[in-house]
Amino acid sequence: MAKTNPGEFLRQVRNEASKIHWPSRQETVTTAIFVGIMTTILALFFMGIDSVFGSVVRWALSLV
Repeated sequence: MAKTNPGEFLRQVRNEASKIHWPSRQETVTTAIFVGIMTTILALFFMGIDSVFGSVVRWALSLV
C-alpha cells in the first residue's frame, strides 16, 4: 500500500467528510423516541421471561 503525504491525506479526509449526511433535528428526536420505546418494551419482555424461568427453577428446586 502506497504511503501518502500528510497534505494529501488531509485533502482526502476533507473530501470524504463532505459526503457525510447528518440527520436533521426531527430525525434525531424521532429516532431517540423510537429507541426509548423499543428499549422499554424489550426490558419488560425480558423481565417477564426472567420471572417465568425463575419461577420454573424455584418450582423444580422445591421438588428436590
